[in-house]
Amino acid sequence: MSENVINVTKESWDKEVGPSSGLVMADFWATWCGPCRTIAPTVEELAKEYNGKAKFVKVNTDENPDLASRFKITGIPTLIFFKDGKPVDQVVGAVPKGQLKAKLDSLL
Repeated sequence: MSENVINVTKESWDKEVGPSSGLVMADFWATWCGPCRTIAPTVEELAKEYNGKAKFVKVNTDENPDLASRFKITGIPTLIFFKDGKPVDQVVGAVPKGQLKAKLDSLL
């Protein structure tokens, strides 16, 4: 994981994705998930491209089942977009980078 993507746990969630955090893209994933590994480099690239405009976090659903349950994660990867701590959009599955960029741009 790069310095632009923050690994978040139940304990650090409110600090990293709280009401004053602006736009955050949370990647819910697991180590055994092939599509999660496929999309990981895209998340890293977007984190570099949008550095200073949006925050990028990763949530391991196996290690943080409470967060997965809280946001009703039923399939991974699930990318949830938060604005000021509230979920505003989401994408399920390994989608093309252009689709994620379009979402980010529309929410900025």
